[in-house]
Amino acid sequence: MLDESLLDQPAALARADRRALLRGAAEAGARVRTAVRHATEAGLGALKPEGRPRAVLIAGPGTAASGVADLLSALAGAAAPVTRLRPTGVAAAAGALRWNLPGWAGPVDLLLIATTDGSEPGLAVLAEQAYRRGCTVVAVAPQRAPLSEAVAGVHGMVVPMATAPHEEYDESAGAGPGALWALLTPLLLLLDRVGLVNAPSDALQQAADRLDRTAERCGPAIVAYSNPAKSLAAELADSVPLIWTEGEAAAPAGRRFAAVLAELAGRPALAAELPEALPAHGVLLSGAFAAGADPEDFFRDRVEEPQALHARVVLLRDRPAGGLTAAPAARELALSHDTTVSELEPEEGTELEQIAELLAVTDFATAYLALASGGRT
Repeated sequence: MLDESLLDQPAALARADRRALLRGAAEAGARVRTAVRHATEAGLGALKPEGRPRAVLIAGPGTAASGVADLLSALAGAAAPVTRLRPTGVAAAAGALRWNLPGWAGPVDLLLIATTDGSEPGLAVLAEQAYRRGCTVVAVAPQRAPLSEAVAGVHGMVVPMATAPHEEYDESAGAGPGALWALLTPLLLLLDRVGLVNAPSDALQQAADRLDRTAERCGPAIVAYSNPAKSLAAELADSVPLIWTEGEAAAPAGRRFAAVLAELAGRPALAAELPEALPAHGVLLSGAFAAGADPEDFFRDRVEEPQALHARVVLLRDRPAGGLTAAPAARELALSHDTTVSELEPEEGTELEQIAELLAVTDFATAYLALASGGRT
């Protein structure tokens, strides 16, 4: 159950935030700038590619690597296929994962490795496999990690992962916002260099500025009624979020929101893109999670018995660029089933800036929900 009073107590939030989720969200802009500097020092800016790769393959464990692959795929669009390589089983070392290249991968393909750990033996084996196939290998990993040595040993490029300005804390399982941007930023610069995305260093600086401005609006010192992240966290209390997205930038942000809600806040959530979300999730609005599913709910003893979870629609949208939209139909469907709707739409800007704002607000909201719900923090 959400303790809304905690949301407007910055000191209490800071004491409860042992995983430094709020600090990680606040420092996302700084992490982007540090990552740009590390990428420049590693030589990404001096690359002179001989053409676009046929395909981009991305490997890495956890929520951060999954989010990186999803975002790069959305930003690259039809320029080249961007595919995440999922673990196919366990490696020889105890508890280690194994990754394999597809059979068609070869010299015209690019392998990107993104990890917040860098000690995974399966990723080192993958880098060696890529070298034998002639693939170009680029990795973003912690400095002096075993993987960095392995990639350098097969003539790949290694970009040290940008660390936070304050390193006395450890972000949870690589799922925090700082980890995402530390891995994503160098790879955006690389794909900009080979002509697959539009993300030069000045565009990343603008995204960092947007992250900073959003952090100011969503920070712990801003009261809940004027803080979009705190308001969203309060709205999601005692609910199963159905995250409906519209637009290329909103889709990966929505999927990441669902992933971090589960991993960091312990809250199940479902994400789908409009208009497909309407038939896919429509039954949830009239089933066991519907607002009126339990007619005795109003008279329930809420002290003795936990409140039932009900569906709540969270509508994430890009800034409208004209044309048709499925948003009115989504609102009508939700309201016809007495289901409330939360909406989040970024300010005008580049696609990268809009993604940055959506990610920042939802990352802050996840942190507040985790802290005020009394979960593992």
